[in-house]
Amino acid sequence: MELLAYIASALIGISLGLIGGGGSILTMPVLVYLFGLNPVLATSYSLFIVGLTSLIGAADNYRKGTVNIKTALLFGISSITTVFVIRKFIIPHVPYRLFAIGNFVITHNMLTMVLFAGLMIAAAIAMIKNGENTSSNVVSEKKLNLIKLSVFGIGVGIATGLLGAGGGFLLIPTLVLFVGLDMKEAVGTSLLIIALNSLIGFTGDVGHFTINWIFLLKVTAIAVAGIFMGGAINKKINGQKLKKGFGWFLLIMGTYIIINELLHA
Repeated sequence: MELLAYIASALIGISLGLIGGGGSILTMPVLVYLFGLNPVLATSYSLFIVGLTSLIGAADNYRKGTVNIKTALLFGISSITTVFVIRKFIIPHVPYRLFAIGNFVITHNMLTMVLFAGLMIAAAIAMIKNGENTSSNVVSEKKLNLIKLSVFGIGVGIATGLLGAGGGFLLIPTLVLFVGLDMKEAVGTSLLIIALNSLIGFTGDVGHFTINWIFLLKVTAIAVAGIFMGGAINKKINGQKLKKGFGWFLLIMGTYIIINELLHA
């Protein structure tokens, strides 16, 4: 099981390098179901793994000229603030037992996993639809709408703060449709935003959790290595078709998590 868990850790990075997203959505199930971590602690570990892995990916994209720093910083102001506030001041005070419906008890752990599964299903649908569109047309530059950017930034910040997911599947359409970035620049810019959100969000956990740094750095290093593997494979395989297949995989996984959590409640 441990070997399978480390192989799955590599897939986190491979998916980022291969299709420009999806890695963060794999991190939580790997940490919870394969490594056996508590779901709330797993959200903290996920922030670090996703943040550092995305930062490496963003650096590679910056080298290629596909990162819009101005957009990343403008978008990041609201999203980073939201993530930090949630991790620092809200998560530590959420009780383990939230409420009960008769004999059915809703715990913080269960709600975290069910909400995360819902995020997986939403990501899956987005990837399946995107995988059907292989067009890479460049979208004309639009005037930045700071209000819209702030609203979307808060939304991504909430998802990242509560669930430890980067929200790349939300970021990329936003950057393309509302900012006017082409797809490659949207992917590179989203990686930088995800890195900033996740790593700064992780700092909000300092003092609230006992971190096993050896384990965390080991999993992160494997995920980072996966990015370069995915980048190499991406040169030989159509990423859009893979994204659609990965979407179906996420749809199945998300459905399984919801059923599993409800059956073991």
